[in-house]
Amino acid sequence: MPIDAAAEVIANHPLSTDYNVLALAAPAIAAAAAPGQFVMVKAGAGHDPLLRRPFSVFEVLRDERGAPTGISLLNKRIGVSTDLIYKAQPGERIACLGPLGRPFTVVDSPTEAWMVAGGVGLAPFATLAEALRARGVRSTLFYGARRAQELFHLDFFRGLGVELVLTTEDGSLGERGRVVTPLERRLAAQSAAAPVMIYACGPEGMLAAAATTAARFDRPCQVSVERIMGCGLGGCYSCVVRMRNGHGGLHHVRSCIAGPVLPGNQIVWD
Repeated sequence: MPIDAAAEVIANHPLSTDYNVLALAAPAIAAAAAPGQFVMVKAGAGHDPLLRRPFSVFEVLRDERGAPTGISLLNKRIGVSTDLIYKAQPGERIACLGPLGRPFTVVDSPTEAWMVAGGVGLAPFATLAEALRARGVRSTLFYGARRAQELFHLDFFRGLGVELVLTTEDGSLGERGRVVTPLERRLAAQSAAAPVMIYACGPEGMLAAAATTAARFDRPCQVSVERIMGCGLGGCYSCVVRMRNGHGGLHHVRSCIAGPVLPGNQIVWD
């Protein structure tokens, strides 16, 4: 069952004028969270915003003995909710419900793990990279953003032994262009017999491109979809995703329950 906590803000680390990482004291949520799961959070005590907002669990925070003490959120301020989270101060309380949703399937070696992140789609991959490292899985992060200043936590992933393949739209760091381009090139060069799992999170257009590319090379791809959610518990039907049912027909699932991690080749992207 998800835990509803009034989580105290431990720290707020600004990454830029629009991005920050917010650390919350939520040990019970941290202890239960799996890579790819999310929490529903609400900053402020007023009615604007009225509803909570979904955030992937970015990091599981631990004390010196390794015991889980809290979680962090990777935030980009684009509206009222995210602005409040950007400005939150240590000691404030934030309503935090979770962990929620279906997590990633963590593969074992010798399968390789290729993570594809666009912008704040990086969020679920910190915990996933740690889980892969614990299993000795060789991992690569394909990470794209508009410019170099929006590529974060690179040293964190390098420290876990993750290979980084970086792209920026303006060419300021890594390859110029879209993040799926080097993914496609790597798939074309890899032996069809070499097992790989592709994980993707980011804007829907990027997810569709990553899933389509993976399917073309007959590779499994799990995508973490971003949907507007009113409750996170399946009651409001605001996060519906249309999917193929395997029998030639279509059905609809609620991404807060069936996802947010879904098989990319079953989603109807158009």
